[in-house]
Amino acid sequence: MTLASKPTTSNDYRWMGEAIKLARKGKYTTTPNPNVGCVIVDSNQNLVGKGYHLQAGTSHAEVHALRQAGQKASGGTAYVTLEPCSHFGRTPPCADALIDAGVKRVVVAMTDPNPQVSGKGIAKIQQAGIEVVVGVMAAEAANLNRGFIKRMTYGKPFVTLKLAISLDGKIALSNGKSKWITSPEARSDVHRHRAESSAILTGSGTALHDNPSLLVRQDEANLTDYPLPEVRQPLRVVVDSKGGLPANLQLFNDGHASLVATTHVYKDCDHAETVVVTGERGKVSLTALMDILGQRQINDVWVEAGPGLAGALLQSGLVDELIVYQAPIILGDKATSMLTLPDFSEIDQAYSLTLRQLRHVGVDTKMTFSINAKPFSE
Repeated sequence: MTLASKPTTSNDYRWMGEAIKLARKGKYTTTPNPNVGCVIVDSNQNLVGKGYHLQAGTSHAEVHALRQAGQKASGGTAYVTLEPCSHFGRTPPCADALIDAGVKRVVVAMTDPNPQVSGKGIAKIQQAGIEVVVGVMAAEAANLNRGFIKRMTYGKPFVTLKLAISLDGKIALSNGKSKWITSPEARSDVHRHRAESSAILTGSGTALHDNPSLLVRQDEANLTDYPLPEVRQPLRVVVDSKGGLPANLQLFNDGHASLVATTHVYKDCDHAETVVVTGERGKVSLTALMDILGQRQINDVWVEAGPGLAGALLQSGLVDELIVYQAPIILGDKATSMLTLPDFSEIDQAYSLTLRQLRHVGVDTKMTFSINAKPFSE
């Protein structure tokens, strides 16, 4: 389907920017749904309604904005960060709501990657005689929903690998001690990333050695912008190929959901949900696991794991983003390296990264990288 391209105005960017700000307010809570914001202005460019999607199963952004606008929406313009839905899901179609409200124009940042919606919502609005503009601040809107877009497009979640390292690239002393390499500010930042994620992935070695909870601690995260009274806890996923994790781990005893991915059925396992994943050389296939998480509507996976699992994810081509917190300390050559990777013999075998963001978090340096599709080559 070819979508009609209509001219834009400076006001379109102004109001779409406001809609994107609204959409960000749902970043902790909308999963598995996308983050969406909506602004409605009247014919004189006065703001008459605004809203954002908060939780799956609740009203969409357009509905909140239309309720606030009331009859003032008639003849106005609606700015939406994602194509209005055209199908009945857990809520009625937003395309119908905009048509019924009598808006004259709808500006959409990007089409919905969901095949149930893609292009259909826009077509329905156009067929009702309403002008539609598509593509205003599309890149900014897409960045709001990287995980949702990847899951809808490829059936897999967006994967962010987190590493906390020393200046010399180590994650722990040779005796295994690693608390704490990074600063309290960096750890607080990690909790905020956890809160934005649909799932947190770790390995059996980390689960056994550190016995982490991997929960979002609201006080430590300092989530002053959290929109709900209770923090949504991401699903904890543990890769345990051998299937031998003990029942007394924190992950299994705090009342929050955990999933163990293994290559065979746990015997007498009543302390955690397990999923049997196709094995590769006796180990869980990480690619198959990501397919399973995609089927479970997991949009974003945050990885806190040891060098073995972290390296395996990178080698499998499953890491979309690498976030490194580097502390201003040196642990020495006998300390544990951050990744387990093959012994490369040529430089062009090395992984090539693109630095997207660099900033200080406490005394540490936070670096955000995207993984290049092709390795570095002269």
